[in-house]
Parts: sequence; C-alpha cells; structure tokens
Amino acid sequence: MNSTPPTPPTPPTPPAPSGSSASSASPASPASPGLISRFPHLRRDFAASLVVFLVALPLCVGVAVASGVPAELGLVTGIVGGIVTGLMRGSSLQVSGPAAGLTVLVFEAVKEFGLPSLGVIVLCCGLLQILMGALRLGRYFRAISVSVVEGMLAGIGLVLIAGQLYPALAAKAPDSGLGKLAGLPGALLDALGDGAALSSLALCAGTVAVLLLWRLAPAKARTVPGPLAAVGLATAAVAVLGLPVATVEVRGLLDSVQPPPLSAFGGLAGAGLLGTIVAFTLIASAESLFSAAAVDRLHDGPRTRYDQELVAQGAGNTLCGLLGALPMTAVIVRSAANVQAGARTKTSRVLHGVWLLLFAALLPDVLALIPVPALAGILIHSGAKLVPVRALAALWREQRGEALVLAATALSIVAVSMFEGVLIGLALAVVKTAWEASHLRLEVEDKGAGPVEARLSGNATFLRLPRILDSLESLPQDRPVRLDLSGLHHLDHACRTALENWAARHSTPGTVPVQVTAPAPRAAPAGTPAA
Repeated sequence: MNSTPPTPPTPPTPPAPSGSSASSASPASPASPGLISRFPHLRRDFAASLVVFLVALPLCVGVAVASGVPAELGLVTGIVGGIVTGLMRGSSLQVSGPAAGLTVLVFEAVKEFGLPSLGVIVLCCGLLQILMGALRLGRYFRAISVSVVEGMLAGIGLVLIAGQLYPALAAKAPDSGLGKLAGLPGALLDALGDGAALSSLALCAGTVAVLLLWRLAPAKARTVPGPLAAVGLATAAVAVLGLPVATVEVRGLLDSVQPPPLSAFGGLAGAGLLGTIVAFTLIASAESLFSAAAVDRLHDGPRTRYDQELVAQGAGNTLCGLLGALPMTAVIVRSAANVQAGARTKTSRVLHGVWLLLFAALLPDVLALIPVPALAGILIHSGAKLVPVRALAALWREQRGEALVLAATALSIVAVSMFEGVLIGLALAVVKTAWEASHLRLEVEDKGAGPVEARLSGNATFLRLPRILDSLESLPQDRPVRLDLSGLHHLDHACRTALENWAARHSTPGTVPVQVTAPAPRAAPAGTPAA
C-alpha cells in the first residue's frame, strides 16, 4: 500500500507542493485541506454571515420604509456596507448598513430637499469622511462627550418611537417631533373605532412582544434571529387571518436605484443642504466609531484602526450616494450578532452582503408580503433600546451635570431638529467642562488682629472672576492683606490683571499694601535638561 504514493488513503500531513499527481487523482480530498489552510475560519465566518444576514434583512427594509424611501434602497445600502466597506480595513468584525439612528435625519432631508438630493447628501458625506480619515481625524471623534452621543441616540429613539406608532395605528405621522408626540392621543382615539387600525396596532404589538420574549424561546428556535422571527410570524398571521393591514410597496431593485441628477447638485449653494451634509457626516462618523469601540470590547481580535475605519465608511457612503441609496453607519446590533455568532474575520460581513444581494436580485417579491406594522414594531423596539433609562438614572446619582447634558440633547432633538439638538448638546458639554475646569477655592482667615490671610487654590479663570472679586472686595480695607496664590494650578491673563488691579487699589492710604505670593512655578517634565 505504501509503495504507491500517488493515491495515499489518509495522509497524516498536508501534501507537498510537488504532489500534483495526487491532486489530479482525487480533486475533492486534497482541495479541502488547502481551502481550510488558506481560510481557517471559513466555517465559522460562513455560519455567522447567515445570522447577520437574517438580522440585517428586516432592519434594512424597516429603516428604508421609516425613512420615507423605497424599501429596496435599504437593501442597497446593506449590500454596499457588506461587500464594499466589509472588504476594507478598519474594524474587522464591525458590520455596516442603514441605521435606525439616521432614520429621523433622512426623513427630514427627503421631505425638505427631495429624494434626488439624498444621493448628493450621502455622496458629500462619504467624501468628507474619506478626507477626515486621510487627515487622521478619526481618533478625535473619541473626544466627543459620551453624554452628547447618548443624548443624540436617546432623542433619535424618542422621535423614532413616536413616529412609528403612527404606521402602527394606520395613520399619517405629523412632521415635527413635538407634533408626533402631541398627536398620539388623538391618533389612538381615532383608531379605537377603526377595525383596520386596531388590526394594525395588534400586529405591531405582537411583533414587539415576540422581540421581547424571543430570548425565552427554546434554544433551537433561537437559532432564528428575533427580528426575522417576528416579521415571519407577523407575515404568516396576515396571510392566515386575512388582516387588512398595509404591506411594503415593491418597485424592484434597478427601478429604485436612481443616481442623483446634475440638477440636484445645485442645492450645494444653499446653507440648508450644507448644514444637513455636516449633520450627516458628524452623526454617521460618531456613531460608527463609537460602535467600533463597543465592538472591540466584545472580542479579543485585532483592534479598530479608527482612521482607516473612517475611510472605509466614507468609501461606502460615497458609493451609496452615487446609487441614490440611504447613508450607512456601523450598526451595533448587527456587529454584536456577528461577534456572538462566532465570526473571526471580515469574511462574514462580506458574505452577509452577498446574501442580501442575492435576496434582492432573486426574491424581490417577498418584500411585498411584509406588513408595515411589523416593521414599525421592529423599529419601536430598536428605538426603545436607544433610550438609556437605567443609565440615565445611574448617571443622575453620580454626575448630574452629565445627566443634564444627555437629557438636554435628547429633548432639543425632539423639540427642534437633529442638527440643532446635537449642536446644543455640544455647546452644553463645552460649557460644563469649562465650568468644572475652573474649579476654585477661596479661604479667608481673619484672626481679628494682624493681616488678613486670603488663599486661592485650584484654577483661576475668567469664568470665576466675578466670584473672586466679590469675595476680595469684601475684605476690610483698613487692614493689611496677604494674598497667597501659590495653590493655583492655573491663572489666566484676565484673572491675573484683575487681581493686580484689585491689589493696587485695595488699601487705604497709610495701610500696608497687599502682599501677593505668586503661583508656584510648574515643575519641568521628567527628562527636561536644566537651563
């Protein structure tokens, strides 16, 4: 047996490169070890890609419908996020696609500028992301206040929940965030006497219930992702019971893809469109990079390279803009599902994009069977997870300033708009940080006789100047004063000038002038040569 090398039964080691005759004799057997050696994690990545595909499919469709665009455009963004962004460097296990976090902003942009301009907005957003990544600005997004980002997501979640309750009630949603909240009681009262509206609401409530209870299902059933199970059960219920509810409108993949016409680029001359582009860029970039940081905590593989990830997101958004599709971000739901399903390399996210492409190309009519209230239920569930109720309660107990920034950002987004709400949140975060950085303590020691001792410690900035001067000007003018500044870590120019002026004019004639002890000089960094 061993004297005939061309046909060994089960070789203990991989065949030598020169063993070409063995490969020709039995092509299937040697090919598998060769494929496994090149892609050692292919089996796990293949299984994970199916899980991510099943999670992404209903979310892609739901986000598109909620954004007021054809459902197929959500699939296009998912395909680009999987195949194009998935092939690029940055974060190996993070999955990109249309995100619920941008739904409100996309809806407002389409309503104000029209669907053709959406491609222009997304295209410019992608180009800006590529530029920021090339300039190595990706790491600086980690400096954005977490309270602002969480407040942004909370505001989006509130508007998303309020907006999706209207499709659940078979009603038309008002335009503004406050209008959506104010109109809910009336929409609910109108639905009580409408059988079709009650059927729609029941289907939406059932979808949310399945999503909440799916973790209690048997282990074999949980191999199907919750969102897909909820949509599948809702679709089956509509077919069996003949419920009079709206379903997704289907236009076809090629008919939905509409590159932006040249006339749409004329809007770039207006401040409104430019502001929307900036909002898309900042929010999409921040959400993607914060998602990358969260995904890095879920696995022990290669860490995210933030600048390269920003370029990858930009490349995907540039292509989505050229196709007239939705903007993309990294999506924590899909990314977490990818990691938990056992993915090891970027192969899983690329394959999930391939499955989305095959579905959109071969089974587009299946979309027409999906009930709109079921998609509304999925987005209501997603929006609720964006509102950090427990985290906000804990934050209020520990750092009330951060909790106020979070709440103010969320409420501003609901009351005004996404862009203005984020700007308000950033401004509040800067003011809060500046106020805390200017922490100052003034101690006055007056023994009734002799000089009055005044000691300043902390950071003396112009923000605390009124308090400093009020306290110092209340000191008796007929007594010597010793002002000790040695405890100050920082003394800005405004405070220094004001203290010098106060010391010069404080004492009455014949009184010893104010004695000032200057701040201690800063210690030289270690390794700095002496002068």
